[in-house]
Amino acid sequence: MPEPKTAPNIANAESLKKMYADMLLIRRFEERAGQLYGMGLIGGFCHLYIGQEAVVVGMQAATKPEDQVITAYRDHGHMLACGMDPKGVMAELTGRSGGYSHGKGGSMHMFSSDKKFYGGHGIVGAQVPLGTGLAFANRYRGNQGVSLTYFGDGASNQGQVYEAFNMAELWKLPVVYIIENNQYAMGTSVARSSALQDFSKRGVSFNIPGVQVDGMDVEAVEAAGKEALAYCRSGKGPIILEMKTYRYRGHSMSDPAKYRTREEVDQVRETRDPIEHFGKKLIQRGVATEADLKMVDNEIKQTVIASAEFATTSLEPGPAELYTDIVI
Repeated sequence: MPEPKTAPNIANAESLKKMYADMLLIRRFEERAGQLYGMGLIGGFCHLYIGQEAVVVGMQAATKPEDQVITAYRDHGHMLACGMDPKGVMAELTGRSGGYSHGKGGSMHMFSSDKKFYGGHGIVGAQVPLGTGLAFANRYRGNQGVSLTYFGDGASNQGQVYEAFNMAELWKLPVVYIIENNQYAMGTSVARSSALQDFSKRGVSFNIPGVQVDGMDVEAVEAAGKEALAYCRSGKGPIILEMKTYRYRGHSMSDPAKYRTREEVDQVRETRDPIEHFGKKLIQRGVATEADLKMVDNEIKQTVIASAEFATTSLEPGPAELYTDIVI
């Protein structure tokens, strides 16, 4: 049933339109990254975030400037949601000197201390103790920052995750553990790989509360994020948010995704796509028109084209770059 049309609050309308634009930027950026990978311009591994956009955009809408983000290797969307320049992100994907890690980190390893983005990390689950460490630093310094530590359903079975849980609850650290449950880890259904499939309960033995969230609904994510961040800022310790989401592409660009049917993917796209359905809500509420959304899409496409142009014309790092950023 369509939502009733009411005159939208201007400030709220702008925030809603920003969430739509942020999700669409991630989608268009990832689509272009996939094309560049197919052209041989991106080497190594490349994990696309297509389908999961509502998770990071909703969470970022709930944050304050002092909050930090750390995640795994499916990280391009997190970078863009944090406000990192699409040109710098795409240039890193192509291994160019104009990238955030000067062309040395590639798809899985880039950082921006200015945007409080502490990296995508290639080792499964390794970012969880690091994110817990960020929370410890916040508590030690006595600030109001909260660490948003993202990981997936596959990483949820890693031992270091539970060591981090224990320390975080013991010391009441301000960390939101965000489990992006896209249901397949690398390529195995959670039904076959996880004894407990309700990931929001993974912290029960440590007295860490957890909440399941519809990760395909950006407003539901934002609402849950605000509550979780308030919980952490109040000094109560860590909390887990399980985001029920879905990735449309394979685990990485080299994954043919034969472990699920095309019909399953199409069904999710048609009934739960986070961008398509949110756009319809904005039109129904009178926040935007169809023409407005098309204009946003056109603007974003130009931004992505510019980022791809920069990424393919920027210089490759010189040999001397081998000796920079090294601590001896």
